Amino acid sequence: MRVAVIGSSGQLGGHLVRILDDKKYDVISLQHADIECGDPESVQVVLGSIEPEVVINCAAFTDVDTCQNQPAEAFCVNALGALYVAQACARVGSLCVYISTDFVFDGEKGESYAEDDYPNPINVYGASKHAGEMLIRQACPQWLIVRMASLFGKTGNFVDMILRKARMGTSLRVVDDVYMSPTYAYDASRALEQLIRQRTTGIFHLANAGRCSWYELAKKTFEIIGLSPVLESIHSHDYPYHARRPKDSSLRRRARHDGLDTCLRPWQQALEVYLDTKTN
Repeated sequence: MRVAVIGSSGQLGGHLVRILDDKKYDVISLQHADIECGDPESVQVVLGSIEPEVVINCAAFTDVDTCQNQPAEAFCVNALGALYVAQACARVGSLCVYISTDFVFDGEKGESYAEDDYPNPINVYGASKHAGEMLIRQACPQWLIVRMASLFGKTGNFVDMILRKARMGTSLRVVDDVYMSPTYAYDASRALEQLIRQRTTGIFHLANAGRCSWYELAKKTFEIIGLSPVLESIHSHDYPYHARRPKDSSLRRRARHDGLDTCLRPWQQALEVYLDTKTN
């Protein structure tokens, strides 16, 4: 199966390409230098020449606070870019896979969100991703929307950041009243491979099992590594966010698919495996 991965060098894309290669897919890795998602002509030319059976769109503007200050750029990448990819997929006959986010929800439900819960984003980033979801659904007959949350798996994620600061002797202040589903990008990639292998369509939540606050994630990280930095729990209103965050955007999966539970183990186990890769 020929699969094009847009955003192949990112947090998710890097793991995904390696897993697809290992599974003997014909993988076409596309980075920003190869395709400009905000330019419909670039998208059509590149995907039209490749003619993939599946296109996985991992390209995204994900800095939540920067998105809040640059809404035009956020919607250009996360919404219009998604639309242009979906339109090209429709012309080629490809399955269009769009990577979305837990931030399409407002966090007021009081429990984890399932696929059929109604989105109600409260910041520009979430709104731009929700717009992308809606646009691909009307632009391409074959679509798969995959919502993920709080990824770790390459440098630049929250886990790596707090470890770097702790090893520098920096004291840490981490919010304890914002909840999410920490997700190992490797696990999410394995689950996504199972979905595309069968050309599954619809909406799926791919996150490691369970939920926690950012403070709990930090505390568990240091417990596994054996570090004891100065770690203070604070409330979100004491942290200098530019954009509002959902109070609890954790995800659960109601959509059934054989094998996904094996891939998406509890977040504590996934974190331990990830940290083991950092030390060996």
